[in-house]
Amino acid sequence: MEHRGAPLDVIARSLRRERERVGLSLSELAKRAGVAKSTLSQLESASGNPSVETLWALSVALDVPFSRLVEPPRPRVQVIRAGEGPAVYSEHAEYVATLLASCPPHARRDIYLITAEPGGKRESLPHSPGVVEHVVLCSGEALIGPTEDPVRLTPGDYISYPGDLPHIFEALVPGTSACLISEHV
Repeated sequence: MEHRGAPLDVIARSLRRERERVGLSLSELAKRAGVAKSTLSQLESASGNPSVETLWALSVALDVPFSRLVEPPRPRVQVIRAGEGPAVYSEHAEYVATLLASCPPHARRDIYLITAEPGGKRESLPHSPGVVEHVVLCSGEALIGPTEDPVRLTPGDYISYPGDLPHIFEALVPGTSACLISEHV
């Protein structure tokens, strides 16, 4: 039975990229991971035969998921077609939040497509301290922002407000949609 591992060139590029990202020398990363510097040097030059234990120790020392060392990087272009993506529905309003992009490593934001219909408002409790929400209304009309002082928006309007205070999204006309960015400061 033939065993095929992750391509060595993928591992080599991933190790070098992640080591440089955190600003570690070969010697320092090898020391933190408990592997020989020569082993790490071989891996970064796409030679050698890495074990799962070695790669696991390196991923822990680099504070990255194991998969980031063995999977080729994904293309930077991502398309989510209308109606696709993980959707979460409100219990109290005709409101759907579809996650478009989750927070990548070392960034602190998530992007959602919001679709909402009149007949109820989506009331949000305060999020974590420092969260700021940014909304661009794409279609329809809505009251959006702090619960005590929401703002009426029409297509193309933008609002930013503290997400760590109670806030609402209330569709005023059918077919209301928006792009919401939740920024974790």
